[in-house]
Amino acid sequence: MSKKLLCKALSTLTVPMLLNTAHAQEPIQKTAQQQQKPNILFIFADDMCFDEMGAVGNKTIKTPNLDRLVEGGVLFTHAYNMGAWNGAVCMASRAMLNTGQFVWDAQNYCSSKEKPLWAKRMNNAGYDSYFTGKWHVHHRKPQKSFTSTGTVRGGMPNQTQIRYSRKFIEGQPDTWSPYDKSMGGFWKGGKHWSAIVADETISFINKAKNEQKPFFMYAAFNSPHDPRQAPKKYVDMYPLDKINVPDNFIPRYPYEDKIGLSRKGKNGKTNYLRDEKLAPMPRTPYAVKVNRQEYYALISYTDYQVGRILDALEKSGKADNTIIFFSADHGLAVGKHGLLGKQNMYDHSIRVPLIIYGKGIPKNKKIDADVYLQDIMASSLDLAKANRNGVKFKSLMPLISGEKKKSYDAIYCGYINFQRMIRKGDWKLILYPNAKVARLYNVKKDPQEMNDVASSPANKSIMKKLYKEFKKLQSETHDKLNMDKIFPELANK
Repeated sequence: MSKKLLCKALSTLTVPMLLNTAHAQEPIQKTAQQQQKPNILFIFADDMCFDEMGAVGNKTIKTPNLDRLVEGGVLFTHAYNMGAWNGAVCMASRAMLNTGQFVWDAQNYCSSKEKPLWAKRMNNAGYDSYFTGKWHVHHRKPQKSFTSTGTVRGGMPNQTQIRYSRKFIEGQPDTWSPYDKSMGGFWKGGKHWSAIVADETISFINKAKNEQKPFFMYAAFNSPHDPRQAPKKYVDMYPLDKINVPDNFIPRYPYEDKIGLSRKGKNGKTNYLRDEKLAPMPRTPYAVKVNRQEYYALISYTDYQVGRILDALEKSGKADNTIIFFSADHGLAVGKHGLLGKQNMYDHSIRVPLIIYGKGIPKNKKIDADVYLQDIMASSLDLAKANRNGVKFKSLMPLISGEKKKSYDAIYCGYINFQRMIRKGDWKLILYPNAKVARLYNVKKDPQEMNDVASSPANKSIMKKLYKEFKKLQSETHDKLNMDKIFPELANK
């Protein structure tokens, strides 16, 4: 064969071989790129206050698995929920989390079914996504965003009227039991809902250990939301004589009828918000102790399920390339300030635990910067190199790396048109438009928020400065409530 013909033959053979080689290597290169991205495991509690873990100094509660995350990762000590447009604070919190929008815009975003939610953004970044547990995002179904789903729960299980009619009289038999499975609630179906979330999360982990694509898991417990039911073993861990009444306990909150917690019916009877009906009014130390006993028991039972998930992740071989986020949709009062629910502006109800643990995350580090729990969504998108266009919340990763010292100048919170709040530095200003009342707390000196110092003439300048900052946050969050007419003394220079 001539040299010319030989070269021609080799060229026709080599080009297809190169093309075939390129096509053969392409999925391998893609898989390698995907493997560089960390798996994301998001574990979400419901109604859990920031201080209900042993690792943060609570000497009563037992949370060995959450403590393990705190000690092996980064704890954000001041993480907040931005508020709610209705009494179901969990719905607004989850809408913000999944849309990345601030509170007053998140509801409209959810109504537009074409706009991508958190999971869809992760899918587009090359992730397999999985959801199990409490969803409660209005207008949107998780099946439309996640690659696969387990059991999808609504807001909460039905409670019998027996649960609401408990008298909480010391020395008298109770009419309701947190471990009586015949009471339904979390026991409906025969297995506790928290165990089902853990079971399904573990099943997905066991499946994912053989997959090449990174995963994004969203495991949402309904607990420790009421009905606070747990196995007897966990209730027995907290004898009533070992439960303390909170330092900021009072029998009744003074502005309850003006801030959306109660209203007078036509028959003159006071009708309370659902959360506030879980113990008689006025509150008694005994009723609060029983509520806290059941709260602690369910937190410890949830902690046990979290431990099962962590152990399964370790056994799967995926732990070294996984980042875990743990948080809750909001906190809960459970007897503090005479309140039981989360529809208020005190830290026990708007401040939550927020832990990040895993690949590349420092160990036993605490960050005191003010953040929002919904920053978790932005953080995961940051780690996944996913599209963050339009996301209002901020990634926590620059705070963890030390690149930044703070993300927000101040924290804003609103509840329907009944309550507003700004927290900045050492101070918190709470505004009640219907009551025309402003409350001021020095949260550094008074972390339990027991001493309202708004009436002190020396603090008027502080209140005006906070109000000015609050107005800026109103603009940023598209809060249309006109407060200047209600609080002219704060608005006037």
